[in-house]
Amino acid sequence: MAKYSVHQQTVETLLSWIKSGDIAIPEIQRPFVWKAAKVRDLIDSLYQGYPVGYIITWRNPDVKLKNGELSAGKKVLIDGQQRITALTAAIVGQRVLNRNYKEINIRIAFNPLTETFEVLNKAKEKSPEWINNINPIVNDEITISKARKSYIALNPDIDEDLIEQRIEKLKRVKNQQVGIIELDASLDIDTVTEIFIRINQKGVVLSNADFVMSKIASDEQHGGNKMRKMVDYFCRLLVDKGFIKHIVDNDTNFTISNYYKGIKWIATNNDDLYCPDYIDMLRVAFTFKFSRGKFSDLVALLSGRNFETRTYEDEISAASYQKLSDGLEAFVNQTNYQRFVMILKSTGLINRKLISSQNSLNFAYALYLKLRDDNMSEPEIQGYVKRWLILSIFIGRYSGSAESRIDEDIKQINTKGIAAYLLQMEQAHLGEGFWNFGLMNDLESSSVNNNAYTLYLAAQVNKNSVAFLSKSMTITSLIEQRGDIHHIFPKQYLINNGYPQKAYNQVANFVYTEQATNIKVGKMPPTEYLRKIKDQINQGVNEVSTLDTETALVDNIKTNDIPSFITEATHQDYTKFLEERRKLMSKKLKAYYESL
Repeated sequence: MAKYSVHQQTVETLLSWIKSGDIAIPEIQRPFVWKAAKVRDLIDSLYQGYPVGYIITWRNPDVKLKNGELSAGKKVLIDGQQRITALTAAIVGQRVLNRNYKEINIRIAFNPLTETFEVLNKAKEKSPEWINNINPIVNDEITISKARKSYIALNPDIDEDLIEQRIEKLKRVKNQQVGIIELDASLDIDTVTEIFIRINQKGVVLSNADFVMSKIASDEQHGGNKMRKMVDYFCRLLVDKGFIKHIVDNDTNFTISNYYKGIKWIATNNDDLYCPDYIDMLRVAFTFKFSRGKFSDLVALLSGRNFETRTYEDEISAASYQKLSDGLEAFVNQTNYQRFVMILKSTGLINRKLISSQNSLNFAYALYLKLRDDNMSEPEIQGYVKRWLILSIFIGRYSGSAESRIDEDIKQINTKGIAAYLLQMEQAHLGEGFWNFGLMNDLESSSVNNNAYTLYLAAQVNKNSVAFLSKSMTITSLIEQRGDIHHIFPKQYLINNGYPQKAYNQVANFVYTEQATNIKVGKMPPTEYLRKIKDQINQGVNEVSTLDTETALVDNIKTNDIPSFITEATHQDYTKFLEERRKLMSKKLKAYYESL
C-alpha cells in the first residue's frame, strides 16, 4: 500500500488552498530566509515552464471523535514554505517577515522585451522598459489590454503585438504546474522526517518542532491556531516591540483572548538576556507539562495518539492541546519569566555572550516552572535551578542528543526528586577529578566561547570582582559596556618571541581591563608594566593603572587569579604561567559552584 501520492496542481489552485486553509502553513515555522533574487529566479522558472520542485504535505491523522466518527484531517505543509511564501509575495503581493521579523515587500519587475525578471530597484523603477511589479498582472488586478496600453504609452516604438504576447505569457505563470507529494496520515513523524531529508537533501533540515508548529497552526477545534499566534507574537515582540501596534490594529480577535493578555507585557520589557525562539518555547512548555523531551511524542499526543491501543482519540488530543496551552501560558507569564531572568543574573550570567547553551537555559526554565508547580519554596527553587543550570553548562549536558538527555533528566527528576538526582549528577560528574583535571583541560583553549571560560567570567561577575589593574571598575561593568579583553602577556610580546596564535590567545592569558589601561600597557611584558605601575604608585601617579597602593596591586592580581610570580615572569615562564593560572581559575570555579 502506497504511503504517499504524487500529483500536480496549478499555482493558482495551490494559492487558493492556502487562502482557504486546506493546507496549513505556520507563519512562525521559519521566517522567510530566501534572498529576493531567489524569488525572482522562481518566477523566471515558472515563466519559462521549468520544474520548480515539489512541495510536501502530510495529512493530519483522522482522530476518533466522541460520537465515534472520524475527523477529516487538514494537510500540513512539511516542505515548501519558502516557495509558497515567495509565490504569495510576488504574485499576491503579501508582505513577508525577514530573518529579523521585519515586514518587507518583494516586488519583481519584468522586461517584456528581453523576457527577464529582476528584483525592483530604483533604476528599474525609472526605466520605461520595465514593468515595475508583476503582481497586478498575474493576480488579475489589471487586464492584459490595460497593461499593454500602459507599456506602449511609455514605449511608443515597440511592437504592440509582441508586448501583448509577452504579457499574456506572464499572466499564464499562475497556470503553471507545481508538484505535490502528499504523505499518508498513517506515517509516523520519524518516517516523515526521514522522507523529508531524503527528498530535500539541500534544504534546511526539518525539525520535529516544525512539525509541532505545523500541527497547532492547522488546529481550530482545540484553539491550536491561536496558540500558534501566541508563540509567533511573543517571539516577534522580543525583538520588535513596535509590533504590538500591528497586533492591536489588525488582530482584534486575538487581542480579546487570554493569550494576548498573557504576552502584551513583553512589548515594554527591555531585557534580552533570555531571548527564546519558537523551538525554545515549545521545548520548555513540553518538558514542564508533559515530563517528556522528544517532540515526536508531542506530535503524536496532539494527534490523539493512544500509545497502548495505537489508535487516535479526540480525548487525548484535546487533553494534550490543553496541557500544551497551560505550559505556554506559564512560559510567557510575566512573573515566571522575570523571576527566571533574575535567577540567571544572580549566577553571574548577565550577558547573552556568556551563555553557551540555550538548551541549558531551556531546561532550567522548565525545571523552575515544575518546582513552582510543585509548591516548593522560592529560595529552594532558586538554589536547585542555579546549580542545575551551571552543572549542565559545565559538563555540556545538552550539547549533543539534547532531546534524549532532556527526556532522561525530567523523568529522573520526577522519579527521584530534584535533590536526589542533582546530588547523583554532582557525584557522577563534579568529583575531584573534574575540578583538578577535567576543568583545567577545558580551560586549555583559545576559544572565548569555551564553557569553562564563560562560566569563569560569570564567577567573577558573581563575586563583583574588579577588573585587572583597576581600583573600582568591575568586570560586570566592562562586560555590559563591551570593555577590552587584555592579554596578560601582550600578544605582540609573545609573537616577537616566537609564540603562535593558538598559544598567545589562550583563555588563561585573558583578563578584562579598562581600555585606557590596555592602551597604556601596549606591548610591554608583565615585568615591565607591573614595575612601571609600582613606580607610579610610589610617585602618586595614575598613568597606567588606577590602583594607588602596592597592597591594592597585590590584591588585584590575586582577585584576577593571576599567579604571584607574574611580577618576575618573562616569556620563558609563559607555559608555566598558563598552567598555574588554570589551576587558580579552576579553584575559583569550584568555590563559585559550591556557593550557589
